Amino acid sequence: MEDLLSIFPPHLKEQMIRHVKKWDSIEEIRIRVNRPVEIAFSDCNQLLHHVIPDEKDSLFIMNQLSQHSIYRMEEELRQGYITLKGGHRVGLAGKVNLEGGRVKNIRYFSSFNIRIARPVPDAAVPYLDTIYQNQRVCNTLLIGPPKCGKTTFLRDLTRIISNGTQSYPSKKVGVIDERSEIAACKNGIPQQDVGLRTDVMDACPKAEGMMMMIRSMSPEVLVVDEIGSSQDVQAVMEALHAGVSVIATVHGDHFHSIKNRPSLQPLFHHQAMQRFIVFSNIPKPGTVIEVLNEMGQPLNHNVRRNEHETTRGHSIAVRYNVGRL
Repeated sequence: MEDLLSIFPPHLKEQMIRHVKKWDSIEEIRIRVNRPVEIAFSDCNQLLHHVIPDEKDSLFIMNQLSQHSIYRMEEELRQGYITLKGGHRVGLAGKVNLEGGRVKNIRYFSSFNIRIARPVPDAAVPYLDTIYQNQRVCNTLLIGPPKCGKTTFLRDLTRIISNGTQSYPSKKVGVIDERSEIAACKNGIPQQDVGLRTDVMDACPKAEGMMMMIRSMSPEVLVVDEIGSSQDVQAVMEALHAGVSVIATVHGDHFHSIKNRPSLQPLFHHQAMQRFIVFSNIPKPGTVIEVLNEMGQPLNHNVRRNEHETTRGHSIAVRYNVGRL
């Protein structure tokens, strides 16, 4: 946390240390010019009414993030975020500059959203017997609304598949990390532990990146976050035809909400995905409410049992607090 605090002007840093008590449970720090700093904890939000940054503070923070060279970060600014050492990520908002009708960069920064990277090791372990079938990784889709723990779960599953376990041999994994959220690369180097045999295509469009990874790195498993467009789905189908297993996430409240999305229809028409794991952020992020087979039917008790597990009828409802990057 000391590394993160170093990006703040000394007076803001001092006030935050004085007013914030639960540093270990912070998920986000939101800085807005001329408005109170907001701290998002795992269970509540706190406005620091005595900590109000101004435009000079915004400039100081941006200089610290860019190491006093904003121009060398033009690509990151165009994407709207900067990844820090350790995997922490800073989202940016302000006045956007356009070039040819497209976003070129952001100037006059008015908001910063610092998202704390806090991995949860072994969050995916209870589901390995479900995700593997005859030593092969099943094509798996993680379904859930924003901030429900999908990406944290996906990252841990990537690490486990890459490293292997006593029961399952390690596999070559290719990660297409368009938004730098899975591996949280800094200058191309993963800041999060995604495994010893994992290769990452960072800040690359998903559809193009999947094909590049297959051609260049011959992965056995492809991992991609937040598919949704028809181009993404077509690339997933091409990967499956190439004999590569695919694990992906998608936004949705439940299985039927994504089954009815037009862009995802090829996945269901061909029964391409063999497992569906449905997440919720109620009662807390990381709640798994269902594990389904390729037909969308609940699987029986294939999840390794632990103290967090409850069962409802034939479906699996494992509450595992995997948190959020």
